[in-house]
Amino acid sequence: LLMTATPIPRTLTMTMYGDMDISIIREKPKSRKPIKTYSKLENKIEDVIKFIKKEIKLDNQVFWVCPLIEESKKIDHASAVQKFKYLDKLFPKEVKLLHGKTDIDEINKFQKNEFKILVSTTIIEVGIDFPNANVIVIENANKFGLSQLHQLRGRVGRGDKDSTCILMFKSNLSENAKKRINILKESNDGFKISEEDMKIRGFGDILGFKQSGLKNFKLADPIHNQDLFILAEEEIKILEKSNQNLAKFKPLIKLYD
Repeated sequence: LLMTATPIPRTLTMTMYGDMDISIIREKPKSRKPIKTYSKLENKIEDVIKFIKKEIKLDNQVFWVCPLIEESKKIDHASAVQKFKYLDKLFPKEVKLLHGKTDIDEINKFQKNEFKILVSTTIIEVGIDFPNANVIVIENANKFGLSQLHQLRGRVGRGDKDSTCILMFKSNLSENAKKRINILKESNDGFKISEEDMKIRGFGDILGFKQSGLKNFKLADPIHNQDLFILAEEEIKILEKSNQNLAKFKPLIKLYD
C-alpha cells in the first residue's frame, strides 16, 4: 500500500518496489473539492488583496507563504517579516507571523480562528490541517519545485469549501518556470505532477545520489519508454504465475550483463 503526501513518479515506484504488489490510493475524501489554482504577477497584488478581503468577509482564513524570513541583499525574494508588516496595515489585528524563530503557538491560535491571515515561510509545508483555511498565496512561486508547490497547495482544500491557490511571480520567467506553473494550474493529481516534474528536472541517479539531470540508458529511458517498463512488469508477473522454467532466459541475461 503506497500512501504518500509527496508525489512519487510511477516509474520510480516501479523501480523501487517492482518486486512487490502495490496499491495506489488516488481518491480524496468525498467532501473535498479540487483546488482552483491561479498565477499572478507580483505587481498585481492589489487584485489579490481584493480577493482576500472578500474571503475574510466570508469568515475564511488565508495562508500567505514567503521563501525568506528577512529581506536579503543577495536574493530578491519576498520576506515573511516585510509581508507581515504590509498586510498588518491592511488587516489590523487579523495577521500573525510564523517562521522557525517565532512562537509555534500561533498555529493553535490560527486553528481556533483567532485571526484570519497567517504569514509564514515553508514551515507549514507538512503537518498542517486546518479545514477553515481555504486560500493560500505563494510568493516567488517560480523559485519552488513542483513537488513543494503541490505540498504547499495541499494546506488548503481540506474542508468542504471552495479553495484557491494563488501563485505569485515576477516577470521574465524561464521556460521551465512557466511549465511548472502551468502544470499546477492544470492538475491536482500528485502522480501526474510528479511525472511532469521528472520530465522537467530529469530523474537523476536511480541507484545513486544525484536527484536531477538526464542520464543515458543503454536499454530504455524511464521517461520516454515508460510503456516498456509497464509492459515488462506485466510480462514478469505472467511468467511468475505460469511457473515456466526461467532457465531459457539465461542467455538473454548473460547478453546484457
